[in-house]
Amino acid sequence: MKVLLVNGSSNLKGCTYTALSEVAGVLEQNGIETEFVQLGNGPIRDCIGCGACRNNGVCAFNEDNVNAFIQKAKEADGFVFGSPVYYAHPSGRLLSFMDRAFFAGKKNFAYKPAAAVVSARRAGTTATLDVLIKYFTYHQMPVVSGNYWTMVHGNTPDDVRKDAEGLQIMRTLGNNMAWLLKCIEAGKKAGIDAPETEQKIMTNFIR
Repeated sequence: MKVLLVNGSSNLKGCTYTALSEVAGVLEQNGIETEFVQLGNGPIRDCIGCGACRNNGVCAFNEDNVNAFIQKAKEADGFVFGSPVYYAHPSGRLLSFMDRAFFAGKKNFAYKPAAAVVSARRAGTTATLDVLIKYFTYHQMPVVSGNYWTMVHGNTPDDVRKDAEGLQIMRTLGNNMAWLLKCIEAGKKAGIDAPETEQKIMTNFIR
């Protein structure tokens, strides 16, 4: 089993990475393979709503790592998306990345457990979590929690390492993710398959 951890910060080894690393360590202790996906500081295009991905399940833009991630997601069993807090919302680069990845590769995410973790100096964390979790609930993904809202606090990685409660939340999330993945695997071996998805009904408020 494998979990992809997406670092939505432009800082490769900053506060968000520190939180994700705490989750990854516990997953690996539970025998779950992990892989980091670093968004880095290069440009990431927004979704322009062109609809090209409806034909082949990949984004029309190839300049960044969205399509590579969509392919990785096909084989992954779970996901953890991490973001710093900018003006009480996730990083713009992570939102652009997730908009395109989830819209183009939606079939690769359904029924797979997912979690969001956020890092802030002070505030805006719960609003940021709310935005990220909406991607999961739209795509029929079980949402994995910790023993509090999944956030850490600090202005530097060293600050985060001093956030004892925040790190415990990350470890709890990791254990919960590992437990759920093992439960799903056991269910598959027992002949319990994912539910069949109904054809999507689309209604508009104004016709």
